Amino acid sequence: MQSTRRPGRQKSEKPNPVDVQVGSRVRLRRNMLGLSQEKLGEAIGLTFQQVQKYERGTNRIGASRLHELSRVLDVPVEFFFDDTDPVRAPAIPAGFAEPPPAVFESDPLRRRETIELVDAYYAIEDPAVRRRLFDLAKALAVESEERAGKQGAGRAKRTRRQEPT
Repeated sequence: MQSTRRPGRQKSEKPNPVDVQVGSRVRLRRNMLGLSQEKLGEAIGLTFQQVQKYERGTNRIGASRLHELSRVLDVPVEFFFDDTDPVRAPAIPAGFAEPPPAVFESDPLRRRETIELVDAYYAIEDPAVRRRLFDLAKALAVESEERAGKQGAGRAKRTRRQEPT
């Protein structure tokens, strides 16, 4: 009796582009969270080699595993199939038009500085120190926004005084 084998790709074939896309999004999100392949593997019950194969698109990610990855990486399943960033998604382009390169260059999450900052942040082993740095950054951002708001309000007042009454 002849065994029936379901059709699939041969070992010499290149990975399916969808598998590569999904894998690259897993890697992107893992890096954004500062997780190693080993830590992600532990969280979902796999070896780092299996995570590596998923990220390269060498092995396909099943639906249940993708659901588990979305939970562990704290993103919706759609994130793995989409090219947009869930935090700073650009406006939807008309039809299938490519977004202009300026969209990618202006996205702060794609800047080298941001990646280095996130890497440095997660390199801090002490969670209390990491939390203090986080709180400091938020406080500095609020202070900067308040200063910008006061300067804008001051300009508006000066402008109003210059207007004829």
